[in-house]
Amino acid sequence: MNNARIGIFDSGIGGITVLKEILDLMPRVDVVYLGDSARLPYGTKSSKTIIRYSMQCAEFLVSKGIDMLVVACNTASSHAIPALKEALRIPVVGVVESGSRAAIEAGGDLIGVIGTPATIKSGSYDRALHAIKPGVRVLSKACPLFVPLVEEGWCDDGITEQVARRYLNEFLNRDIDTLVLGCTHYPLLKGIIARVMGESVRIIDSAGSTARVVADMLGEDGDRGSDPSVAYYLSDLSPMFIKLGEIFLGKKMEYVYEVDLCV
Repeated sequence: MNNARIGIFDSGIGGITVLKEILDLMPRVDVVYLGDSARLPYGTKSSKTIIRYSMQCAEFLVSKGIDMLVVACNTASSHAIPALKEALRIPVVGVVESGSRAAIEAGGDLIGVIGTPATIKSGSYDRALHAIKPGVRVLSKACPLFVPLVEEGWCDDGITEQVARRYLNEFLNRDIDTLVLGCTHYPLLKGIIARVMGESVRIIDSAGSTARVVADMLGEDGDRGSDPSVAYYLSDLSPMFIKLGEIFLGKKMEYVYEVDLCV
Protein backbone atom coordinates (compact mmCIF):
# COMPACT_ATOMS: atom_id res chain seq x y z
CA MET A 1 0.00 0.00 0.00
CA ASN A 2 2.94 2.39 -0.30
CA ASN A 3 2.39 5.41 -2.55
CA ALA A 4 -1.37 5.28 -1.87
CA ARG A 5 -3.84 8.09 -2.36
CA ILE A 6 -6.26 8.27 0.57
CA GLY A 7 -9.90 9.28 0.24
CA ILE A 8 -11.63 10.59 3.37
CA PHE A 9 -15.27 11.55 3.79
CA ASP A 10 -17.45 12.88 6.56
CA SER A 11 -20.85 14.54 6.75
CA GLY A 12 -19.15 17.82 7.57
CA ILE A 13 -16.12 19.30 9.25
CA GLY A 14 -15.55 16.59 11.86
CA GLY A 15 -13.53 14.47 9.46
CA ILE A 16 -10.93 17.23 9.37
CA THR A 17 -9.79 15.87 12.74
CA VAL A 18 -8.99 12.54 11.06
CA LEU A 19 -7.31 14.30 8.15
CA LYS A 20 -5.11 16.31 10.51
CA GLU A 21 -4.02 13.21 12.42
CA ILE A 22 -3.21 11.41 9.16
CA LEU A 23 -1.17 14.35 7.86
CA ASP A 24 0.66 14.59 11.20
CA LEU A 25 1.70 10.94 10.88
CA MET A 26 2.22 10.96 7.09
CA PRO A 27 2.91 14.54 5.96
CA ARG A 28 3.74 13.60 2.37
CA VAL A 29 0.70 11.47 1.58
CA ASP A 30 -1.87 12.46 -1.06
CA VAL A 31 -5.39 12.96 0.28
CA VAL A 32 -8.78 13.73 -1.25
CA TYR A 33 -11.23 14.98 1.39
CA LEU A 34 -14.99 15.12 0.88
CA GLY A 35 -17.25 16.98 3.30
CA ASP A 36 -20.94 16.35 2.62
CA SER A 37 -21.80 19.65 4.27
CA ALA A 38 -25.04 20.16 2.30
CA ARG A 39 -26.62 17.12 3.98
CA LEU A 40 -25.27 17.22 7.52
CA PRO A 41 -25.84 15.97 10.10
CA TYR A 42 -25.92 12.29 9.22
CA GLY A 43 -26.57 11.45 12.87
CA THR A 44 -30.30 12.19 12.71
CA LYS A 45 -30.93 10.34 9.43
CA SER A 46 -32.31 6.82 8.87
CA SER A 47 -29.93 3.93 8.27
CA LYS A 48 -31.13 3.62 4.66
CA THR A 49 -30.36 7.28 3.97
CA ILE A 50 -26.97 7.12 5.69
CA ILE A 51 -25.96 4.14 3.53
CA ARG A 52 -27.15 5.90 0.35
CA TYR A 53 -25.24 9.08 1.18
CA SER A 54 -22.13 7.08 2.10
CA MET A 55 -22.20 5.16 -1.18
CA GLN A 56 -22.46 8.43 -3.12
CA CYS A 57 -19.50 9.88 -1.22
CA ALA A 58 -17.44 6.73 -1.80
CA GLU A 59 -18.26 6.64 -5.52
CA PHE A 60 -17.13 10.24 -5.90
CA LEU A 61 -13.84 9.61 -4.11
CA VAL A 62 -13.17 6.44 -6.12
CA SER A 63 -13.59 8.54 -9.28
CA LYS A 64 -10.64 10.61 -8.01
CA GLY A 65 -8.33 7.59 -8.11
CA ILE A 66 -8.08 6.76 -4.41
CA ASP A 67 -6.47 3.53 -3.22
CA MET A 68 -7.95 3.51 0.29
CA LEU A 69 -11.20 4.87 1.75
CA VAL A 70 -11.37 6.27 5.27
CA VAL A 71 -14.90 6.72 6.57
CA ALA A 72 -14.21 9.60 8.97
CA CYS A 73 -17.75 9.64 10.29
CA ASN A 74 -18.90 7.47 13.17
CA THR A 75 -22.50 7.49 11.95
CA ALA A 76 -21.50 6.31 8.47
CA SER A 77 -19.06 3.79 9.97
CA SER A 78 -21.86 2.44 12.17
CA HIS A 79 -24.27 1.87 9.29
CA ALA A 80 -22.46 1.74 5.95
CA ILE A 81 -19.14 -0.11 6.38
CA PRO A 82 -20.47 -3.56 5.29
CA ALA A 83 -22.09 -2.09 2.17
CA LEU A 84 -18.97 -0.09 1.31
CA LYS A 85 -16.65 -3.08 1.75
CA GLU A 86 -18.89 -5.20 -0.44
CA ALA A 87 -19.14 -2.57 -3.18
CA LEU A 88 -15.52 -1.37 -3.31
CA ARG A 89 -12.34 -3.14 -4.36
CA ILE A 90 -10.08 -1.02 -2.15
CA PRO A 91 -9.44 -1.13 1.61
CA VAL A 92 -12.11 0.60 3.71
CA VAL A 93 -11.23 1.88 7.19
CA GLY A 94 -13.89 3.04 9.65
CA VAL A 95 -13.55 4.90 12.91
CA VAL A 96 -15.68 2.63 15.13
CA GLU A 97 -13.42 -0.42 15.19
CA SER A 98 -10.29 1.76 15.46
CA GLY A 99 -11.66 3.71 18.42
CA SER A 100 -12.94 0.58 20.14
CA ARG A 101 -9.60 -1.19 19.88
CA ALA A 102 -7.80 1.87 21.26
CA ALA A 103 -10.17 1.96 24.25
CA ILE A 104 -9.53 -1.70 25.08
CA GLU A 105 -5.77 -1.35 24.59
CA ALA A 106 -5.85 1.61 27.00
CA GLY A 107 -7.13 -0.76 29.68
CA GLY A 108 -10.78 0.23 29.61
CA ASP A 109 -13.01 -1.85 31.88
CA LEU A 110 -16.06 0.42 32.30
CA ILE A 111 -16.20 2.37 29.05
CA GLY A 112 -18.46 5.27 28.22
CA VAL A 113 -19.27 6.02 24.60
CA ILE A 114 -20.73 9.30 23.35
CA GLY A 115 -21.94 9.89 19.79
CA THR A 116 -24.76 11.01 17.55
CA PRO A 117 -28.22 9.48 18.04
CA ALA A 118 -27.79 7.26 14.96
CA THR A 119 -24.40 5.95 16.14
CA ILE A 120 -25.61 5.18 19.64
CA LYS A 121 -28.87 3.63 18.43
CA SER A 122 -26.96 1.36 16.05
CA GLY A 123 -25.08 -0.27 18.95
CA SER A 124 -21.95 -0.39 16.78
CA TYR A 125 -19.53 0.51 19.59
CA ASP A 126 -21.12 -1.98 21.98
CA ARG A 127 -20.66 -4.76 19.41
CA ALA A 128 -17.12 -3.72 18.49
CA LEU A 129 -16.00 -3.41 22.12
CA HIS A 130 -17.53 -6.74 23.15
CA ALA A 131 -16.02 -8.46 20.10
CA ILE A 132 -12.57 -7.38 21.30
CA LYS A 133 -13.18 -7.92 25.03
CA PRO A 134 -16.37 -9.90 25.76
CA GLY A 135 -16.56 -8.99 29.45
CA VAL A 136 -16.17 -5.23 29.06
CA ARG A 137 -18.92 -3.00 30.46
CA VAL A 138 -20.21 -0.26 28.16
CA LEU A 139 -22.41 2.77 28.83
CA SER A 140 -23.58 4.79 25.82
CA LYS A 141 -25.03 8.28 25.54
CA ALA A 142 -26.25 10.28 22.55
CA CYS A 143 -25.10 13.91 22.56
CA PRO A 144 -26.93 15.47 19.59
CA LEU A 145 -26.12 19.09 20.39
CA PHE A 146 -22.36 18.63 20.20
CA VAL A 147 -22.20 18.55 16.38
CA PRO A 148 -24.07 21.83 15.77
CA LEU A 149 -22.02 23.51 18.53
CA VAL A 150 -18.82 22.47 16.74
CA GLU A 151 -20.19 23.55 13.36
CA GLU A 152 -21.01 26.92 14.94
CA GLY A 153 -17.40 27.21 16.11
CA TRP A 154 -18.27 27.14 19.83
CA CYS A 155 -15.54 24.65 20.71
CA ASP A 156 -14.41 26.36 23.93
CA ASP A 157 -17.52 28.24 24.98
CA GLY A 158 -19.32 28.45 28.29
CA ILE A 159 -22.60 27.30 26.76
CA THR A 160 -20.88 24.26 25.28
CA GLU A 161 -19.42 23.38 28.67
CA GLN A 162 -22.87 23.62 30.28
CA VAL A 163 -24.26 21.26 27.63
CA ALA A 164 -21.34 18.87 28.19
CA ARG A 165 -21.88 18.81 31.94
CA ARG A 166 -25.55 17.99 31.45
CA TYR A 167 -24.82 15.19 28.98
CA LEU A 168 -21.91 13.67 30.90
CA ASN A 169 -23.28 13.88 34.43
CA GLU A 170 -24.53 10.29 34.41
CA PHE A 171 -21.05 9.06 33.47
CA LEU A 172 -19.58 10.92 36.43
CA ASN A 173 -22.04 9.15 38.70
CA ARG A 174 -21.12 5.73 37.29
CA ASP A 175 -17.30 6.06 37.69
CA ILE A 176 -16.32 5.12 34.14
CA ASP A 177 -12.57 4.78 33.54
CA THR A 178 -12.53 5.45 29.77
CA LEU A 179 -14.61 7.68 27.49
CA VAL A 180 -14.70 7.12 23.73
CA LEU A 181 -15.42 10.17 21.60
CA GLY A 182 -17.65 8.36 19.13
CA CYS A 183 -17.97 11.21 16.65
CA THR A 184 -15.15 12.89 14.73
CA HIS A 185 -16.56 16.30 15.66
CA TYR A 186 -16.03 15.57 19.35
CA PRO A 187 -12.21 15.79 19.47
CA LEU A 188 -12.72 19.50 18.84
CA LEU A 189 -14.47 19.57 22.24
CA LYS A 190 -11.82 17.42 23.91
CA GLY A 191 -10.66 20.20 26.22
CA ILE A 192 -14.14 20.81 27.60
CA ILE A 193 -14.95 17.10 27.84
CA ALA A 194 -11.68 16.40 29.69
CA ARG A 195 -12.40 19.21 32.17
CA VAL A 196 -15.86 17.84 32.86
CA MET A 197 -14.73 14.21 33.23
CA GLY A 198 -11.61 14.89 35.29
CA GLU A 199 -8.06 13.55 35.12
CA SER A 200 -8.96 10.00 36.19
CA VAL A 201 -10.91 9.27 32.97
CA ARG A 202 -8.98 8.36 29.81
CA ILE A 203 -10.32 10.13 26.72
CA ILE A 204 -10.11 8.05 23.53
CA ASP A 205 -10.05 10.08 20.33
CA SER A 206 -11.21 7.93 17.41
CA ALA A 207 -9.57 10.33 14.96
CA GLY A 208 -6.08 9.62 16.29
CA SER A 209 -6.63 5.88 16.54
CA THR A 210 -7.97 5.73 12.98
CA ALA A 211 -4.96 7.62 11.66
CA ARG A 212 -2.65 5.09 13.33
CA VAL A 213 -4.54 2.21 11.68
CA VAL A 214 -4.15 3.91 8.29
CA ALA A 215 -0.43 4.46 8.89
CA ASP A 216 0.05 0.80 9.83
CA MET A 217 -1.76 -0.34 6.69
CA LEU A 218 0.25 1.97 4.43
CA GLY A 219 3.60 0.99 5.90
CA GLU A 220 6.50 3.33 6.54
CA ASP A 221 5.10 6.86 6.05
CA GLY A 222 2.98 6.39 2.95
CA ASP A 223 5.36 8.68 1.05
CA ARG A 224 4.42 9.06 -2.60
CA GLY A 225 7.91 10.27 -3.41
CA SER A 226 6.52 13.23 -5.33
CA ASP A 227 4.65 16.43 -4.60
CA PRO A 228 1.91 15.52 -2.09
CA SER A 229 -1.39 17.35 -2.12
CA VAL A 230 -4.70 17.66 -0.30
CA ALA A 231 -7.81 18.44 -2.33
CA TYR A 232 -11.02 19.42 -0.55
CA TYR A 233 -14.47 18.84 -2.04
CA LEU A 234 -17.59 20.16 -0.32
CA SER A 235 -21.22 19.57 -1.24
CA ASP A 236 -21.91 23.05 0.15
CA LEU A 237 -19.13 25.59 -0.18
CA SER A 238 -19.65 27.21 3.20
CA PRO A 239 -17.27 30.02 4.27
CA MET A 240 -17.73 28.87 7.88
CA PHE A 241 -16.53 25.36 6.98
CA ILE A 242 -13.36 26.75 5.43
CA LYS A 243 -12.78 29.15 8.33
CA LEU A 244 -13.14 26.41 10.96
CA GLY A 245 -11.24 23.88 8.86
CA GLU A 246 -8.23 26.19 8.65
CA ILE A 247 -8.35 26.76 12.40
CA PHE A 248 -8.46 23.02 13.11
CA LEU A 249 -5.72 22.23 10.58
CA GLY A 250 -3.56 25.16 11.59
CA LYS A 251 -2.95 26.06 7.95
CA LYS A 252 -4.68 27.31 4.85
CA MET A 253 -7.03 25.00 2.95
CA GLU A 254 -5.97 25.24 -0.68
CA TYR A 255 -7.64 23.51 -3.62
CA VAL A 256 -11.22 23.72 -2.31
CA TYR A 257 -13.99 22.79 -4.75
CA GLU A 258 -17.76 22.42 -4.69
CA VAL A 259 -19.30 19.15 -5.84
CA ASP A 260 -22.86 18.00 -6.57
CA LEU A 261 -23.45 14.60 -4.99
CA CYS A 262 -26.92 14.17 -6.57
CA VAL A 263 -28.94 14.93 -3.43
